[in-house]
Amino acid sequence: MKHTERRTSLWTLFITFFKLSAFTFGGGYAMLPLLQEDVVERKKWITEDEMLDMLAISESTPGPFVINAATFVGYHEAGVLGAAAATLGVALPSYIAIMVISVLFTLFRDNRWVDAAFRGIRAGVVVLIVNAVIKLARKMKWKAVGVVLALAAFGISLFLDVNIIFVLIGAGLVGIVCMLINAKRHGDVRNDKKNG
Repeated sequence: MKHTERRTSLWTLFITFFKLSAFTFGGGYAMLPLLQEDVVERKKWITEDEMLDMLAISESTPGPFVINAATFVGYHEAGVLGAAAATLGVALPSYIAIMVISVLFTLFRDNRWVDAAFRGIRAGVVVLIVNAVIKLARKMKWKAVGVVLALAAFGISLFLDVNIIFVLIGAGLVGIVCMLINAKRHGDVRNDKKNG
């Protein structure tokens, strides 16, 4: 992807991802609905299809999902400096929070009010993740192979003790094989039409 002009300011990228990170509890996946709403629906920096591609790339590459996603969007909008601004924005709130918590941890680690609040937040986070999955699933262009692959990957990751990396690699290989078969089939059809 070549960038000849900066579509979004570095400050806007930084502050957008800073706010997304600062107001999200429960890790990167809890950020999905907010990311989709802000980056796709409101600011229209990326499309739904690009969001799905970003998720696939972010999950398949080393590092936390949310850092990879911020880097992707930042680069898409403003090149290398945009990637740096968005990545710094998304990482900074967590860094600040961990620094503060590490200092104050001994003061509230046994506090029942804090414990109860975090139990409630965890339940809310599950709902946010499920909501994001449903929204993204509706936008996907489902085919029979994709449905079977999604169900198989879900079943393997849920019921078998298989590292998720191998599930992703396997899914990627199946996708490549299906593409090659499809290309060969369409190539044969075209050749038949030419010969006929």
